[in-house]
Amino acid sequence: MGSTLRKSQAVRQAPCGAPPERRRPAGGAPKLREGQREAAAETSQPVVSAQEKQTGGHERTLKAHKEEENLQKTMEVNGLMPVPDSYDYDLIVIGGGSGGLAAAKEAAKYEKKVMVLDFVTPTPQGSSWGLGGTCVNVGCIPKKLMHQAALLGQALQDSRKFGWQFTEEVKHNWMTMMESVQNYIGSLNWGYRVALRDKKVTYENAYGEFVGPHTIKATNKKGVEKLYTAERFIIATGERPRYLGIPGDKDYCISSDDLFSLPYCPGRTLVVGASYVALECAGFLAGLGLDVTVMVRSILLRGFDQDMANRIGEYMKEHGVSFIKEFVPIKVLLAIGRDPCTRKIGLDKVGVNISERTGKIPVNDEEQTNVPYIYAVGDILQDKLELTPVAIQAGRLLVQRLYAGTTTKCDYVNVPTTVFTPLEYGACGYSEETAVEKFGEKNIEVYHSHFWPLEWTVPSRDNNKCYAKIICNIQDNERVIGFHVLGPNAGEVTQGFAAAIKCGLTKEQLDSTVGIHPVCAEVFTTLSVTKRSGENTAVSGC
Repeated sequence: MGSTLRKSQAVRQAPCGAPPERRRPAGGAPKLREGQREAAAETSQPVVSAQEKQTGGHERTLKAHKEEENLQKTMEVNGLMPVPDSYDYDLIVIGGGSGGLAAAKEAAKYEKKVMVLDFVTPTPQGSSWGLGGTCVNVGCIPKKLMHQAALLGQALQDSRKFGWQFTEEVKHNWMTMMESVQNYIGSLNWGYRVALRDKKVTYENAYGEFVGPHTIKATNKKGVEKLYTAERFIIATGERPRYLGIPGDKDYCISSDDLFSLPYCPGRTLVVGASYVALECAGFLAGLGLDVTVMVRSILLRGFDQDMANRIGEYMKEHGVSFIKEFVPIKVLLAIGRDPCTRKIGLDKVGVNISERTGKIPVNDEEQTNVPYIYAVGDILQDKLELTPVAIQAGRLLVQRLYAGTTTKCDYVNVPTTVFTPLEYGACGYSEETAVEKFGEKNIEVYHSHFWPLEWTVPSRDNNKCYAKIICNIQDNERVIGFHVLGPNAGEVTQGFAAAIKCGLTKEQLDSTVGIHPVCAEVFTTLSVTKRSGENTAVSGC
């Protein structure tokens, strides 16, 4: 940004913070079983219930209690304990983001007693936010609204060719945009709290940390601690931006968590990283007229189709974004990714496995961890997509399996997504590289074409920059296994095609579909050129 002290990291994640300062313990510890409660009331002798047998005498009592305690812990950790009537809740959800809220509200529909714990540890720059998680506060919502601000700037330029006349200087006001965006986010935060209250879900703004089987400690911002027990838990803690661990990173850099509520225009900005968040942030900052440079360690959009990723990079360069490739900073900067908030919530105390390298949680195909009564959804899952709608879908389906007897599982393959770079990128299914690896190059056919949106023809801009391709499995009646589009409104285009792909869309069915003229999505009904043929895909008109 303007000076060394304001170089932006504008990117994706930061290390998860520790819980708030701890003060006096408060609240109830797990309650005694009925038999223990009665025995304690009737005699002053040390009497306990050990495996349903009463025993007295100091030494025998301690021994029996220890044996029962060990047995109980073993059984509870392995999910074998019967449900006692002393649990405070049927379900406790740790994390108030999209996945956690969806699961909590779904469980409430089945008249389960549910609690949500949510706590945002401020960033090194002091940014924090309300209920709703990354997507609502520092992700999808502010990102797309700022992307829209940049698109409006481009529309202003185009409008003169369509006859609009204005003489005054056109400038962008960062604070006006920021206040409008934050006001809308504030209304969403409040709406989520009201929704939980209406569904009789208990919400606490507190940091959740496992302290033993079926038991969690909640620490609020004042450091006051309470203990709660539950039959089941869902971990939905999400991720926070990662820092580089170099001099100055937390002192002189901001992350995307800070950018979306930044109280001043960042000015000249260096974005470190090439993830989708990095490129989206770089794109809308450049669209607002700022001088933006992106520092790339290796490749753009790792995990996405690289043909499409490179086209995005070329488009951004042509529209004023500079790139420094194959470099990493050794002092100050940032925007390199996100880390899961799993290392400081006491998972080791209850035996939940996490990846030592990434902190991600491995689960089975029902989102169950290795500890049967603990589940996880969202960005913290190992080898799963980090997308808000996926977390919501997984959370709802999980709860329906737990409490409604359903068997439907979340589909993590045919998931549509969009990267809101200046030239939007929509995708569903396999990338070209993954399809070749999985099915073999001779068994896939790639159909592709450039196209020119009619809206862009009058301003005479960006001819043959938009691009569409589908990847088909030759061995399966040319079923569409990969869908990719670069162009305006890519998300709107991709959403509809994703439903068709779920239904087993084939190339023949696409060809027999009547297109809507003149719209961008029409191109998918007229694809005829294959990559294998090497024929030219440039177009001369819309």
